[in-house]
Amino acid sequence: MASVLNIVKEDGIATVTLNRPEAMNALSSELRHAIANTFRELQNDDDIRAVILTGEGRAFCAGMDLKEMAAGASDESAFADEGDVVQEAILAFDRPIIGAINGHAVTAGFELSLLCDFLIASTEAKFADTHARVGMLPGWGLSQRLPRLIGISRAKEISFTGNFITAQQAEAWSLVNRVVSPEELLPTCKALAADIASCVPEVIRRYKRLIDEGYGMNFADASAHESAVALDWARATTSGSIEVLREGVQERGRQQDQG
Repeated sequence: MASVLNIVKEDGIATVTLNRPEAMNALSSELRHAIANTFRELQNDDDIRAVILTGEGRAFCAGMDLKEMAAGASDESAFADEGDVVQEAILAFDRPIIGAINGHAVTAGFELSLLCDFLIASTEAKFADTHARVGMLPGWGLSQRLPRLIGISRAKEISFTGNFITAQQAEAWSLVNRVVSPEELLPTCKALAADIASCVPEVIRRYKRLIDEGYGMNFADASAHESAVALDWARATTSGSIEVLREGVQERGRQQDQG
């Protein structure tokens, strides 16, 4: 029996693929548990520098498995609890997560994409929030993250209508970083993940936390927090280690100039 989640680890990068293509990768109870368990395991794997999260087939994720819910396989409280577990496991992961949005990302699938640090979309990708159409409210942060990403008016348009927006519209609204052809989606994400993996791993972990911490503060408090964290980090850094890394940065710059 095929696994509902596939994981491939290579060169410090873990590619995590939702694998229920026949159900458009809808979040069954089994898949939700698999996602949470996978990110807990990856958190304890120091060899992993970055994660790519994507879906198998024509969808990234169609949201909660409504057929399972309608059949009474899990009650509403169980769905909420399992959703919290998924969100907690992903948010606790302290390295960058790139969302490779290969197709439809709908409702809870949209929320799942927003738990990533940034998104690269295929031209086939589409986003929709249908919570209001199925009589539910978001619980994985969509109502708070989406307005902060694209502006409150645009977020309200998406959530109050339940309409799809295309990958191109998502890029224009700064929901995704870029849009590429389907065949270039994973290569693009892997190249970005490789760039991340080539940085100082301890700095990347702390940098991610620094950005996320500051995002919830006002500007003055966030700036003061950054200064305090940077000063503590500088005190623990030796001049010798900086020189070695500086030489590496210069060499990489020369290579990029030549490329």
